[in-house]
Order: sequence, then structure tokens, then C-alpha cells
Amino acid sequence: MKYLVLILVAALSFSSCQEQQKLAFIDNGKVINEYQEKIDLEKKYEQKDLAFQKRRDSMISNYQLELKEAQLKAKNMSQANLQKLSQEIQQKEQLLTQRIQMEQQQMQKAFQTDIDSLIVKVKNFVSDYGKKNQYSYIFGTSDTAASVLYGSEDLSQTIIDALNADYKKEE
Repeated sequence: MKYLVLILVAALSFSSCQEQQKLAFIDNGKVINEYQEKIDLEKKYEQKDLAFQKRRDSMISNYQLELKEAQLKAKNMSQANLQKLSQEIQQKEQLLTQRIQMEQQQMQKAFQTDIDSLIVKVKNFVSDYGKKNQYSYIFGTSDTAASVLYGSEDLSQTIIDALNADYKKEE
């Protein structure tokens, strides 16, 4: 009986000495998608995409004009010159296609790089926020990877507000 009382006292004192862990979670998708810097980044790339589409359309129009001119010239050409002209037109089309694809890939790569650095920035911000506010853990969840099925403390809006306030300071 003495040992049982000693064990209970030891267990109670051990549990009272343990620090209470502070836990919370954020919805990763919500935080990223409602972060003003990401919204601004998407607008920036939408404008770049519109400018690219105009350049692309202009290049295609110029190519189509050259093609029509070549078709007019082709009527009065010998077979050898016609073959040479056909090869030139094919080369121009290939170069145009390659140029358009290269520009698209460069824009996609730049956008992905900017998004990746933004995600790292958000992760670092959440980590710093957790340290400053003495959280033991801040979990992340999303629709595609629901690692948190229930939580009473959702920090998503708090983090979004803090991120946006920090972003406004940077501007």
C-alpha cells in the first residue's frame, strides 16, 4: 500500500511538472491563397501573360503575312526555287514555334520559382510566429493532404492577417 501511495504521489508530481503543450493548425491552401503577396504575384504574371499573348499574336500575324507573300511568289517560281522557299518557310515556322515555347517555359519557370520562394517565406513566418507565441507545434493541413482532421485552434486567419500586415510593411 505504501508503494502504491508513493507511485501515485510521484505520478502526480511528474504530471504537474510537465509543461502544457500549445498546439494549433493552419489550412495551408487558405493561408497561401489569401496571402496578399501571392495575389499580387498572380496579377503580375497575368499581366506578363497578356503581354506575351500580344507578342505571340503579333509574331504569328507577321509569319502569316510572310506565308501569303511566299504563296504569291510561288506561283511564278521554278520547282527548285519553290522547294527552297518551302524549306525557308518551314524553318521560320519551326523557329517561331520554338521561340513561343521557350518564352512560355521561361514564364512558367519564373512563376514557379516565385511561388516556391513565397511558400518558403510563409513556412518561415509560421515557424517564427510559433516560436514567438510559444506554440509547441503548428500543424499544416490542406484539402489534398488532410493531416489534421479536427482541431480547436485554427490559426489560418490569424496567420493570414499577420502575413498581410508584414507584407504591407515591406511595400
